[in-house]
Amino acid sequence: MELFTPEFGLVFWMFVAFLCLYFILAKWAWPFIIKSMEERADKIDKGVAIAQEAEARLNSAHAEAAKIIADAQEKHNEMLRETAKARNELVEQARSAAADEAKKVTEAAQVSLEQARKEAEKQLRTEVGDLALQIAEKVIRKNIATDDAQRALVDQYLNEVEINN
Repeated sequence: MELFTPEFGLVFWMFVAFLCLYFILAKWAWPFIIKSMEERADKIDKGVAIAQEAEARLNSAHAEAAKIIADAQEKHNEMLRETAKARNELVEQARSAAADEAKKVTEAAQVSLEQARKEAEKQLRTEVGDLALQIAEKVIRKNIATDDAQRALVDQYLNEVEINN
């Protein structure tokens, strides 16, 4: 069992070598390693903080973008409502103007028809009057073919004029 039990000298020199290595590592290596680890941890912490800040900015940007999109949609809807209102007003104005124009045309047509009717009546009366005079002339010529008959007719008309006045 000698393989498993080391001698005292071997243990002593191993202990001395361990202490030397420990002091060398403690003086130069461990501070550098610990400093590097702390710097690495700080970098990681800063990276996490930057990532969180970036995430917060991204969330803020998303919220702002959503707000801008909502505002744009609202403006779009408002413009559509205003356009529809303007279209309806324009259509109503056009209808009103068309109705007014139709009324004017109808009135002008009625006035024109009334004037044409009066002109036709006037013309008809003139023609009827001319025709009546022609008939009367023919009848009178036939009835008063002699001078005595003509004198009697003139006297009768004069008497009627005196009675009426």
